[in-house]
Amino acid sequence: MEQSISRRGSINRLVVVAAIAAGVHLGCSAPPPILTQLVDARRLASQLHVEFTKAAEAANRAVMADTDEASVAAAEEAKRARQAVERDMEALRLILESLGYREDLRELQTFKGRFEEYRRLDDEILPLAVENTNLKAQRLSFGAAREAADAFRSALDAAVRSAKDSPRARDLAAAARIGVLEILALQAPHIAEPRDDAMTRFEEQMKASAANARHALAGLQGLSAPADAANATAALDRFIAINDQIVALSRRNTNVRSLALALGRKRTVTAECADQLKALEEALAKHEFTATR
Repeated sequence: MEQSISRRGSINRLVVVAAIAAGVHLGCSAPPPILTQLVDARRLASQLHVEFTKAAEAANRAVMADTDEASVAAAEEAKRARQAVERDMEALRLILESLGYREDLRELQTFKGRFEEYRRLDDEILPLAVENTNLKAQRLSFGAAREAADAFRSALDAAVRSAKDSPRARDLAAAARIGVLEILALQAPHIAEPRDDAMTRFEEQMKASAANARHALAGLQGLSAPADAANATAALDRFIAINDQIVALSRRNTNVRSLALALGRKRTVTAECADQLKALEEALAKHEFTATR
């Protein structure tokens, strides 16, 4: 009988231990909702910071890109990252409201205000960046404009030869050539210039140089063969037309303006947004993982 009682006691103890173990297991398998929400809030805050950093970095690449394709791709990437920021921000707001974390909500709201200004600046900068008008003007200046200037020089040489290489013909050709070279030299500073009044001064100098070139060419026409004079006139017209394209693109100043905005107020706002996200993460880190039943 004593063995039977001892055996029943052992069984009872095993039942109690099993029950306790089962209770512990059930408790661990379903953590309290507040614990899950806090984990999600911290994850979203960290993810929000990452996506914002991606958006800012991609926007900078759009401004600095040296091709239309790279600018467009970076601008699209920046917009997608911005959308992710907005989604994460709203999801985090709902969790913080559920948890009743008023201080954390204030930090998030402050970031939202900074981000709205960031987004307004971004919406102004990105369309400018993808236009690349200064870059296109530069390519024309270094490419088609120089080729047209070389063609004009060749046409002038032919006109001088048909004028029997007279000193007067050489002087007039040199004067016409100098006018074109002066315009070429003014294109680069015009493309880089951010101020309208300075660009206007460059354009006035270009017009004066073009007038000098045409005046010299008109004098050469009376000395050279008609066909050579006509070729030189056509070459000068082509050069002036390309220069007009360069001036029009440069006047848009989209690369200069987007870079100025990116390095100005937007850089300040970007830093403020990053600091605010750091403050939000630090606020969330202060909350302890306390389980309640």
